[in-house]
Amino acid sequence: MEAVQGIEHRVFSTKIDSSGRIVLPADIRAAMEVSVGDTVQMVLDGGSVQIKSPRQALREAQDYFCKMIPADVSLVDELLRERREEAERE
Repeated sequence: MEAVQGIEHRVFSTKIDSSGRIVLPADIRAAMEVSVGDTVQMVLDGGSVQIKSPRQALREAQDYFCKMIPADVSLVDELLRERREEAERE
């Protein structure tokens, strides 16, 4: 086991079966908080593959979009203002 900047790195070995399936070891499933029947994202990045849980993918999307909004702007307030303006025009 190797730790880099507080992140634990562990290496697991698994085999690909004749149908191309890979079994995720129980420790990985537990860390990703996924279980049988869950859908995961697989991202091909050069020669590497990243497997992301739905929760991780959502978190990354939220982080991406949050960076686009200035800290002093409330989207809720903006939406409410727009809705009030629309209501006044009707």
